[in-house]
Amino acid sequence: MKIAIMGSGGIGAYYGGRLARAGHDVTFIARGAHLEAIRKNGLQVKSVHGDFTVQPAQATDNPAKIGPVELVLVCVKTPVTEQAAQAIRPIVAPQTVVMSLQNGIDAAERIGATIGMEHMLGAATWISVAIEAPGVVRHFSQFHRIVFGELDGYTTRRAQAVLETLQSSGATVELSADIRKVLWTKFVFIAAASAAGSLTRLEMGDYRAVPETRGLLTGIMREVETLARAQNIALDGDVVEKSLAFIDASAPAIKSSMQRDIEIGRVSELEAIIGVIGRKGRELGVPTPIADVVYAALLPIEQKAQRTKLA
Repeated sequence: MKIAIMGSGGIGAYYGGRLARAGHDVTFIARGAHLEAIRKNGLQVKSVHGDFTVQPAQATDNPAKIGPVELVLVCVKTPVTEQAAQAIRPIVAPQTVVMSLQNGIDAAERIGATIGMEHMLGAATWISVAIEAPGVVRHFSQFHRIVFGELDGYTTRRAQAVLETLQSSGATVELSADIRKVLWTKFVFIAAASAAGSLTRLEMGDYRAVPETRGLLTGIMREVETLARAQNIALDGDVVEKSLAFIDASAPAIKSSMQRDIEIGRVSELEAIIGVIGRKGRELGVPTPIADVVYAALLPIEQKAQRTKLA
């Protein structure tokens, strides 16, 4: 399959690297030193499942040079979602499928507003991976899981084709008939882990068993669960308990991508992961006091990162 990776940071480079290794025609859309290193030395992946290098690797900073593709994986950080959607327009043909592996709950709608919702599949991924150096990504977690599906719940031939392609990468891949439930189930976990990690600046193993911090995790999870149920999204009755168990079973050194960005002073996904909880709550008349406090505590840090980037 001909595939474009829009945003070849940790997640995009990792999955794109595995797909290229499996024999697919993959082009990485990247920029700066990371792009130059991939072009010169290939893409190096250091993973708990085994290291490998894609060399040569096809990489560009201009999507228009790629030509139409069959599948686009959008893996940029959420603050630049609209810009990414505009950038991929030249490579989206009538039959192109576009799938976001971004955090949050509204990426498909944001991208679809630009390229057309008919191209979109919904998707979520569970993984801990980051750029270690230009041209090098490190995969920290035992899990590397993607769940995706048609937003209307139907099973289609294009979804089956994408399933076979993604499974060839060696990752854990599932096709869901209720992807919106999946997105909100993941959001229960990622919002809580991002909040606690960004506030404490600690690895998951250092905060998850502290009773007071565990109360913070549980509280954020309950607020997200309530928002989902207010929209008639049928989360499992024990979704919070399962999410806490997932955190407990995760490698102790894991940090969320939002936390990593905040720690180094980079613009983060605060709005898409924490701010959206309060915004949705106000729309639906659902109180979100814990998320609101977390957002208020982290917002000055986010604003400073934005000022520094613009300076």
